[in-house]
Amino acid sequence: MPLIGGLIRSAYKLRNKPVELKKQWINPEKAQKGQLVKLLRKAQFTAFGEHYQFSKILTSDNVVDAFQNTVPVFDYSKMYKCWWYRSLNGEPYVSWPGRVKYFALSSGTSEASSKYIPVTSDMLRSIKRASLRQIVSMVRYDFPLEFYKKGMLMIGGSTHLQYNGTYYEGDLSGITAANIPFWFQHFYKPGKRISRTADWDTKLREMVRKAPDWDIGVIVGVPAWIQILLERIIEEYHVETIHDIWPNLGVYVHSGVAIKPYLKSFEKLFAKKIMYNESYLASEGYIAFQNRLNAGMDMLTDNGIFFEFVPFNDNNFDEEGNMKETVEPLTIKEVENGVEYALLMSTNAGAWRYLLGDTIRFKNKDFAEIQVTGRTKHFLSICGEHLSQENMNRAIELLQEELNIEIKEFTVMAFRYQGLFAHKWYLGTTAPLDPKLAARKIDHYLKNLNDDYRVERLEAVRDVFVHVLPPKAFLEYMELKGKTGSANKFPRVLKNERITDWEIFLKEHKYL
Repeated sequence: MPLIGGLIRSAYKLRNKPVELKKQWINPEKAQKGQLVKLLRKAQFTAFGEHYQFSKILTSDNVVDAFQNTVPVFDYSKMYKCWWYRSLNGEPYVSWPGRVKYFALSSGTSEASSKYIPVTSDMLRSIKRASLRQIVSMVRYDFPLEFYKKGMLMIGGSTHLQYNGTYYEGDLSGITAANIPFWFQHFYKPGKRISRTADWDTKLREMVRKAPDWDIGVIVGVPAWIQILLERIIEEYHVETIHDIWPNLGVYVHSGVAIKPYLKSFEKLFAKKIMYNESYLASEGYIAFQNRLNAGMDMLTDNGIFFEFVPFNDNNFDEEGNMKETVEPLTIKEVENGVEYALLMSTNAGAWRYLLGDTIRFKNKDFAEIQVTGRTKHFLSICGEHLSQENMNRAIELLQEELNIEIKEFTVMAFRYQGLFAHKWYLGTTAPLDPKLAARKIDHYLKNLNDDYRVERLEAVRDVFVHVLPPKAFLEYMELKGKTGSANKFPRVLKNERITDWEIFLKEHKYL
């Protein structure tokens, strides 16, 4: 309490003093060089560091160039098979000093089997620093000082961790919650008991039951699950909006997916203006958060991660979103505003030149200000249409605005059709919606948004189809896969066996 209160009071006094705030600006290029040197220096005596001669790299005239010329690029499969499996077996000093105590289980939204991502004590300290900086940065919002004494509701995975002899495994939110500083526990909701619950329905019922007892100022979580919780609370207590229960709610910190397709649904849940604040926390590390009003997210360039960027184009990625071996990643000095990049990370958890699987775009490289545009495998380019997740989100947003409806979930796939190709959209809504009208509208929006799509609609994409489903179909599928709550998201693009699996589910449950 005294620590966070003192920090916020100090930051609060500086809020209207632009000179002092300007001093907080960090030079991204200089910070990144410093982080790489720190990472190499600390890991030089690990098995990984000795194999790739980190000590020699550190003596080079240009450490960044030497690092890029010596250490290859890794995806998860390569990193696990070559190095991380040894850490799982309890071996210390594999790719980071010491023995790894925690592994975050993560399958993202693309892979069926779980990934085991190492979470070191150094990474946990970096996450804590970033979280504190984000909390303090909220003084830029025009809230009274009393607001910062309100509760913070964080909807994540179960904090119960499975012990496997040499390490604990579980959701990253569970690992970080188990390491919450004592001074934050007063603010943290839903509290330790409810957070340990593994079953999402049970956790949901408990949060609904306790909701009137809490004074919540900030909510944190993935939009789909936050939306379900707020709707359940409103329904249970027969109120008009969530502000009838939590009158001081002022900030929603969202992550994982773009918020814009959900805004229309959220507007009906709130009676007051809500500040939307975006954060970017992956199992591999805390990457960025929104540090200024009406801006993108600032990358954490001085917090235990060295970033590299691979232009997301046909030269560097195949049609399935797999990175080619010939890529030449760029540093933060070399990036350009407005270009889409896949993200590589070297971290204080022992990831090295690691392909995260997300794509980002710089809005302002001077501030390392970015926006997340999608995932390397969540795009459609079956015949060169290069349809990005950003395009899809915008098309759904326009459809909602024009028809004044709510689309609570959606996904899209491509398939062979009449000798060429077609796209099929699944839209989750309770509104009456003509599928043919929706298909025409989405097709029209995408032709305006994406030149490649417009060309391929004339040449190769023969048709666009829409299936309208009740939103519960998406939820039931996630429940069937054990992917409810936490940071789980329904994939925006279905490919390969996911298509068959999804359509079998819909037929078996009479949705088609």
